[in-house]
Amino acid sequence: MAHVIVITGPSGVGKGTVIRLLRERIPSVRLSISATTRQPRPGERDRVDYHFLTAEQFDALVSEAAFAEHARYAGHQYGTLLSELEREGDGDGVVMLEIELQGARQIRESMPEALQVFIAPPSFETLRERLVGRGTDSAQTIDERLSVARDELEAQNEFSEVIVNDRVGDAVDALEALVQSQLGGAVD
Repeated sequence: MAHVIVITGPSGVGKGTVIRLLRERIPSVRLSISATTRQPRPGERDRVDYHFLTAEQFDALVSEAAFAEHARYAGHQYGTLLSELEREGDGDGVVMLEIELQGARQIRESMPEALQVFIAPPSFETLRERLVGRGTDSAQTIDERLSVARDELEAQNEFSEVIVNDRVGDAVDALEALVQSQLGGAVD
């Protein structure tokens, strides 16, 4: 199995952007494609951005123990398929999981060797501004995400590695240094 790096933090903190920019610097880092029961946002594609599943399909996979982790978040189910972690083959690769706090806790239990990184906003107000500014969620969904974010931010002390995403370039630099140091500089 590949080296696993877990990236978590509240919705809107910029996890996806930080990961995308890191992968531009280190192309060998692969991003696991999560499964979800939520509807695709504009421009998202099945099996590229997410494995979009019905609730019935998701539940069937849970009953088959097909997930490394799974959680309910903002009224939808999300999970990492074991096949995404096994896809790397020879075990020398690096796969990142962009997952919710519940899933990160599950991975911590089942894969204690995984590097776990929490991406935090510089402030709660900045997080609110980012969620509103991206324009993809209703006011009710934003309120739900912010409510969950309060609990997530309180959990950041569970993580040995916390990166504050105030300036995205600095956050990417910090994540790149962390990935290189944790994996012995062998990643390119």
